[in-house]
Amino acid sequence: MTPTNSAEQALDEALALVSRTPEGGATGGAGGGGAGGHRASGWQRARDTAAHAGSRVRPRTHRVPLADALGEVLATPLDALTDLPSFDTSAMDGWAVAGPGPWSVRAGGGVLAGSERPEPLTDGEAVRIATGARIPADATAVIRSEHCREAGTQLFADRPVLTGQDIRPRGQECRSGDLLLPAGSLVTPAVLGLAAAAGYDELTTRPRPRVEILVLGDELLTEGLPHEGLVRDALSPMLGPWIDRLGAEVTGTRRLGDDPAGAAALLEAVRTSTADVLVTTGGTASGPVDHVHPVLREAGAELLVDGVAVRPGHPMLLARIGSRAADENDVNGENGENGENTVRHVVGLPGNPLAAVSGLLTLAEPLLRALAGRRRRPRYTAPVQGDVPGHPYDTRLVPVLLSDEHAVPLRYHGPAMLRGVAAADALAVVPPKGARSGQELEILDLPWASGGCFT
Repeated sequence: MTPTNSAEQALDEALALVSRTPEGGATGGAGGGGAGGHRASGWQRARDTAAHAGSRVRPRTHRVPLADALGEVLATPLDALTDLPSFDTSAMDGWAVAGPGPWSVRAGGGVLAGSERPEPLTDGEAVRIATGARIPADATAVIRSEHCREAGTQLFADRPVLTGQDIRPRGQECRSGDLLLPAGSLVTPAVLGLAAAAGYDELTTRPRPRVEILVLGDELLTEGLPHEGLVRDALSPMLGPWIDRLGAEVTGTRRLGDDPAGAAALLEAVRTSTADVLVTTGGTASGPVDHVHPVLREAGAELLVDGVAVRPGHPMLLARIGSRAADENDVNGENGENGENTVRHVVGLPGNPLAAVSGLLTLAEPLLRALAGRRRRPRYTAPVQGDVPGHPYDTRLVPVLLSDEHAVPLRYHGPAMLRGVAAADALAVVPPKGARSGQELEILDLPWASGGCFT
């Protein structure tokens, strides 16, 4: 551990000792303490709360062309509209033959894919055929080109010919009406191919959740070098593409000041935004210009998560605006008139860049996956290389590189630093008090390292 990191660790521990309420536990439940008097949720409990909140919102659906369905989730089952294949086809380039050989070669052209129905074969006859072409009636097998030879007008096989070989019979993959994929399946490129093969031009899906990003702060520059107490806005360039890779649709990114006008604009956005989720950055603590909590109170929001026992990122929050949840009687799958949701969520991220990343993975990702109708990612672990210091009470999220055998922790993991996570494949979940070398730690893949929204 470097001297700088040692000092940061000591400061973290001191702050934790003075800010934790007596009823706080090691990993914290709803009663765990947090900075600024927040009652921090345990890290896993916060993620579960976010997923549950998203699953309670009544889903919207729409019908879109195949190309527009990529990355969305099927709202209805994908049933076969026809047999696949819809006729007997050749699995190989070669010869369609009838009966035992040798065979007389039919004069004229062969059978090509997409051609009209070929003439039936008589016993002892052979005709050239291409992969995907319709099998002539009464054909008993297809012989691959490399497994036979022509001699004049005769065709001879170089090996035994089995009835039905290299013929894809009608309905081999499915019969009309078969269930191909259940509702809730993610539309990947392979699903688009299957849907097209099965005869679909459009799919009924759940649209991506709509997200509006509000970056708060007076100290942020949009260009040039940091100077005179001002810093570059690292969050605006990062959050939109990151949230897009989580499978959401970013409707816009706005910057709001810390002054009364900025607070008023934040309140207006919380009350009137048409997005499913508002993501804010900064202002979630209890400083003199931290407006997020007062604005949420004025808007009548319900705080679902108010602080999380995690470092970095402990002042993050999740709130709900509105109260209508899923209703089985809503046959249109709508939350209100014109399909607009009456429930919105606010994810409040801390203003420090790596702390904001922590909030994205802790609250935003499980919320957005649930709103999109996607299954939660499977949890997995990897052994860590080297000892990893821990916080005395809270979970830590540490950027790591994934090798064939280990998760390798990276330096530069302070709350304001992006150097570590920019080089990382994932974040490792370090329990309170740390982890020993070789200990299995839960791994949170970063979206660009794990295939984005199609995994």
